[in-house]
Amino acid sequence: MREQTNRQKKQRNMGNPIHLLSLLHIKGLLRKSILKEWQTSRKNGDTGRKICNIMPSVSLRPNNWIREDVIFFSQHGPFPAYLKRFHLSDSDYCSCGEIGTALHYATECIYTVS
Repeated sequence: MREQTNRQKKQRNMGNPIHLLSLLHIKGLLRKSILKEWQTSRKNGDTGRKICNIMPSVSLRPNNWIREDVIFFSQHGPFPAYLKRFHLSDSDYCSCGEIGTALHYATECIYTVS
């Protein structure tokens, strides 16, 4: 009886071969799909345009930027324009009277340009 059951199982499986994917292969497919979706979302999004122009492709690998570069290019730092956006400051103006952005301090502010 047991022999007959085993034979029936073998015959059933012979008609429908099962293809098993390795876990590594599945992870690779998921990673590729997630990166593609992330890239599309980033490309069609409204935010992060400055960073998108500098780094057009998304990646799971760190870019090894130093903190100061991240602050400067993202303009997320202790700048009046950024602080005002989040109601952490009453004014978005620099001491010189211009809008206080990272680019302003780096290129045109009379107090920081040397």
